[in-house]
Amino acid sequence: MILQSKHNKVPEITAYFWIIKVLATGMGEVASDYLAHQLNPVIAVAIAGFGLVASLALQFSVRRYVAWIYWLNVVMVSIFGTMAADVLHVGFGIPYIVSSIFFVVALVIIFVTWYLSEKTLSIHSVYTRRREFFYWATVLATFALGTAVGDMTATTMNFGYLFSGVLFTILIAIPALAYSLFGINEIFTFWFAYIVTRPLGASFADWMGVTSSRGGLGLGTGAVSLGLAIIILGLVCYLAITRKDIKNNENL
Repeated sequence: MILQSKHNKVPEITAYFWIIKVLATGMGEVASDYLAHQLNPVIAVAIAGFGLVASLALQFSVRRYVAWIYWLNVVMVSIFGTMAADVLHVGFGIPYIVSSIFFVVALVIIFVTWYLSEKTLSIHSVYTRRREFFYWATVLATFALGTAVGDMTATTMNFGYLFSGVLFTILIAIPALAYSLFGINEIFTFWFAYIVTRPLGASFADWMGVTSSRGGLGLGTGAVSLGLAIIILGLVCYLAITRKDIKNNENL
């Protein structure tokens, strides 16, 4: 295996990582809905797909972790992953339970292939092109899965967006407790939490954006998207300046 760089292409897992991740998932959810209603859905998906390909090309072109490039990819994956899950349900009439199972199977296949190829699923050693490919394929699958599961609890199971958000808030505490109290495998707990952040952020974002008739605050998907984007931009700029998300804050 040829190493592309000695530097890990993923940020250190800090509180900032989880905060931005949840915000990005929420923004991706409402931004996807906003684009789908403002544009022809086919055009919206094409634009999101092009944006994702362009951001991934930029990510693969750099030799080390760059905060704004990495989080731009997360946002684009969030938007496109939402659309991918919505297309199966809205476009093809596939129930959320079926699409959820489909994305679970896809995620398992990616994990198994990744492990058989690299003998690890750790995000602390994403410094080859192949590992980076597996990493982003996993991220995309987790976003699509989280979207389907979140929509399933909110609509199919009639929990509503707010209660779904509370439910996933409780669920995300499980891996943290399992790791700290019982020493459950760090890699497993990370990916479990990573998957849950998607429906967590999306549920609260939907709750803020949708109308009161749908159980929301009625702020509008456009306004919520813009507000979350501004917060994300501020946090990413802070990390780019302080480099608090780079191991040992080293000057790479």
